[in-house]
Amino acid sequence: MNGGLRHDLTLFDGDRDKVAIAIERLRQFEPEDGYYLAFSGGKDSVVIKALANMAGVRYDAHYSLTTVDPPELVRFIRKDHDDVIVERPKHTMWEIIVRHGVPPTRIIRYCCQELKEDSGLGRTVMLGVRWAESRARSKRKIVEACNKGGKWYVNPIIDWSDADVWQFIRERSLPYCCLYDEGFKRLGCVLCPMQGTRGMLRDAGRWPKYKAAYIRAFDRMLAMRKERGKPPMLNWTDGEAVYRWWVYNPGSVDKAQISMWE
Repeated sequence: MNGGLRHDLTLFDGDRDKVAIAIERLRQFEPEDGYYLAFSGGKDSVVIKALANMAGVRYDAHYSLTTVDPPELVRFIRKDHDDVIVERPKHTMWEIIVRHGVPPTRIIRYCCQELKEDSGLGRTVMLGVRWAESRARSKRKIVEACNKGGKWYVNPIIDWSDADVWQFIRERSLPYCCLYDEGFKRLGCVLCPMQGTRGMLRDAGRWPKYKAAYIRAFDRMLAMRKERGKPPMLNWTDGEAVYRWWVYNPGSVDKAQISMWE
């Protein structure tokens, strides 16, 4: 370990110095062309970017704009992380909803695939994934290969808790998005169905213009289905009906319905 770092490393888990370990991971797996740092603007991204600077590794940071991003998050990135490269998608969320003919759901997650997951192809991607985030992520590894696009993932803070993340941020007075101070636990696309009905209703109240934009997209989606001769679904008469189903039944889509739709 670099002796000059010791005074600045204060996260301990027994005899484990988590900051030093994360820095060592970044140095150990640093690729020749530098990391592709996937920066979401959330607290975990803030931490891994700071750690990359502390480790002295090469990286270029990228934010994948989804077109349904919280405005506060976009402003935070522009103000406090102006070195982050903003990657704009080929199509907006509204366009891909119409093209797919169904809303994005917990199971049908075409939005993530088209708006986020194609970034960093052929690179070693640095992520802020942590085991504590979810049951699915508890199975992730420090270094992972991606079968698509020749990517590798490095997760330097995979073993950090939420408390570790906030301790690191506060001890170093790192700026973070103001939405956390409003009670948001995780930041992401507005009205993402992964957060369930309560979260979707909160988003709709916080950003009503996004709610209206989704309803307009659902109206165009239904018109497209009719033009292509696709059968009506679930008594959806208009965009408002689709919206109500989408928000109040976010977990109701099963494999049989997916087969019927596609």
